[in-house]
Amino acid sequence: MKQKTLLALVGTVALATGVIIAWFVAQSQNNSAPEYFQPFPQPRQLTAVELVNQNGQTVTNQEVFNGHWSLLFLGYTFCPDVCPTTMAALSKIYPDLKSISTTEPIQVVFVSVDPNRDTPERLASYVEYFNAEFVALTGEHKQLFPLTRSLGLMYAIAESTDNPNYLVDHSASVVVIDPDGFAIGRFKPEFNPGEVAVSDSVQILTDMPDVIKNH
Repeated sequence: MKQKTLLALVGTVALATGVIIAWFVAQSQNNSAPEYFQPFPQPRQLTAVELVNQNGQTVTNQEVFNGHWSLLFLGYTFCPDVCPTTMAALSKIYPDLKSISTTEPIQVVFVSVDPNRDTPERLASYVEYFNAEFVALTGEHKQLFPLTRSLGLMYAIAESTDNPNYLVDHSASVVVIDPDGFAIGRFKPEFNPGEVAVSDSVQILTDMPDVIKNH
């Protein structure tokens, strides 16, 4: 009788152990770590600024970012290579990004750091070329500089703006901002000699479901 009781107890423990192991396996599969996304050590609180969107409206951080998952890219419309390439890549994956299961919609935000040339009208035309749903913003440098620093990005105008074709140096990463308006990490491009350094859109699309799920 004692032997039967012992066997029953062993069987119960084995069953319980199996259930626990199966649960942990399921959890690890459901919470897989993003492969390409580079999280910041701590979420970054963005500097509070007022910018102007492509419709000429003055907007705040809360109005733009709260309630959305945002993929933010810094650039300018006269950019000859990185900007149009990145925007085209984001446009290509945008329908798939929108199909990701999340209670907060995903949006693409383009921030121009060239307010001298990038008027709201030009920004509207620029983003509409890639996707009419994209958000475009710009503002005075006294607003843009602290915002970009809080995003972990940078930009610099290294030559005189008297030259109508002046270039602007800027980060090429795509920053992820959560629905509470905090920058949580980025997709950083690889730099290969002779190639335009842009963030890989396939990597973004691959990781975003896990970024959202694990946040």
